[in-house]
Amino acid sequence: MLTDEQKRYQANIELYHSKRPVFSNSLKAFIVGGAICALGQWINNVYMNIFDLTQKEAMSPTLATLILAAALLTGFGVYDKLGQFAGAGSLVPVTGFSNAMTSAALEHKSEGLVFGIGANMFKLTGAVIAFGVLSAYVVGLTRLLVQMLIQ
Repeated sequence: MLTDEQKRYQANIELYHSKRPVFSNSLKAFIVGGAICALGQWINNVYMNIFDLTQKEAMSPTLATLILAAALLTGFGVYDKLGQFAGAGSLVPVTGFSNAMTSAALEHKSEGLVFGIGANMFKLTGAVIAFGVLSAYVVGLTRLLVQMLIQ
């Protein structure tokens, strides 16, 4: 329970806080995230047309290209500026994940390859990898059990 003095303080401090531009931030995130996804679709179409791949076959090289591009842009400092501008729009799953791993590796490169890059690269992303592997195992096991029950 807030006292009267605390309530007055809260009311006074809100006068000095700047208003967050929610609409413009959302618009920037939508445009940048959509542009990243459109770029991914364009890369996918290029792989399908030039290398005569099916949609399913073109997915892996498309993801690898997006991961490489995000890692290179992180290394050159471009992806961080994009993230400052677009916010959550730059966290499209594949490129945002690549950015997180690359930035952690770059931050700890002075500590060496094993104890710096190798040990610290997965600090931020390790939980995501572990959860992904575990959930894929559970879904695969569930699917197997359902198929066994159906037959």
